Amino acid sequence: MFAVTANGSVVTWGNAGGGGNSSAVAALLSEGVVRVCGNHRAFAAIKANGSVVTWGAADGGGNSSAVAALLSEGIVHVCGNHDAFAAIKANGSVVTWGNARYGGDSAAVAALLTESVVQVCGNDCAFAAIKANGSVVTWGFAVYGGDSSAVAALLTEGVVQVCGNDCAFAAIKANGSVVTWGNPFGGGNSFAVAALLTEGVVQVCGNDNAFAAIKANGSVVTWGNARYGGDSAAVAALLTESVVQVCGNDCAFAAIKANGSVVTWGIADYGGNSSAVAALLTEGVVQVCGNHDAFAAIKANGSVVTWGNALGGGNSSAVVALLSEGVVQVCGNYNAFAAIKANGSVVTWGKADHGGDSAAVAALLTEDVVQVCGNEGSFAAIKANGSVVTWGKADHGGIFFAVAALLTEGVTQVC
Repeated sequence: MFAVTANGSVVTWGNAGGGGNSSAVAALLSEGVVRVCGNHRAFAAIKANGSVVTWGAADGGGNSSAVAALLSEGIVHVCGNHDAFAAIKANGSVVTWGNARYGGDSAAVAALLTESVVQVCGNDCAFAAIKANGSVVTWGFAVYGGDSSAVAALLTEGVVQVCGNDCAFAAIKANGSVVTWGNPFGGGNSFAVAALLTEGVVQVCGNDNAFAAIKANGSVVTWGNARYGGDSAAVAALLTESVVQVCGNDCAFAAIKANGSVVTWGIADYGGNSSAVAALLTEGVVQVCGNHDAFAAIKANGSVVTWGNALGGGNSSAVVALLSEGVVQVCGNYNAFAAIKANGSVVTWGKADHGGDSAAVAALLTEDVVQVCGNEGSFAAIKANGSVVTWGKADHGGIFFAVAALLTEGVTQVC
């Protein structure tokens, strides 16, 4: 985990090999950091002078020495996938580093990345860059979206947004059509619903192996791995109108409709089946949050409804009285959830060693919490006085004894 303080310094802790130890670049992280981006095993920090500092697993993007001269100034945005990073510079060029197969090596498309790039999106194993003229450039693991040659003619203009899941990409064009590529079994092939994706799409959401698109008329179109939600036939009648938001966890989807009801589909045990709490999801839902295999919905009255894998946060019965009112935000990590209440207290549930059990720090979570962030196995909360409280797996940042003195005040960002 990392924390950015008000003076722009960075504090890190947790798994040393995955970025928890930043001692090798400590002098460069003592001031001036404005934003930090992480991937699965490394971090990249943008400083106020436009330079980038990296640390963590060397082969996962923690070592950027090969492109250090290009990262010394002008960086405005950094995007990470599982094992690589891509940075956009103020002149519209892109710099990449990390695992070559995952997109750390962009030499094959270097000539297309020298100018005019306005956005970069990563999935697990590849990158896609949108240029000012609406064209798209891709690189990385070919089968998972790094190679878009099969749809190249459709990506020469008009693209306004790209969404990635684990192994594919979906691009929305200005005319509301969608273009897909990558693993055909994970959403890269949308041929079966092509006629429904020719116009009117306003949003695309992905989970591990499927996509769901909301159209301007409020209907939803799905494709990809059937079990993961690519097949929504079982709830098709409920997805023909009035959908305003779709949220995916790893294996399922949940759609909020204009009347506040929720429709779910995908792997049943992981949140695709919400029948056990159906009566609580007929109205009033304003937000849905997913973790690996469960969902949590916040209702307008501040109560929370959960479903999915019981051990991973789908069962919140142990804290149901605390979730009956006042919840304003829910954050999920891999197998647990943490909810912030209006009074600044935090309620947790799910797998105990992933942060579902916060008893060890309960006295510190009774008031004044303003933000909670989760990684795979732990949580970190920022309090109003700028101090940080952590819990969950020690090797994922749940314990920070070594840097505790640096986290007592002034923290503005944590993750």
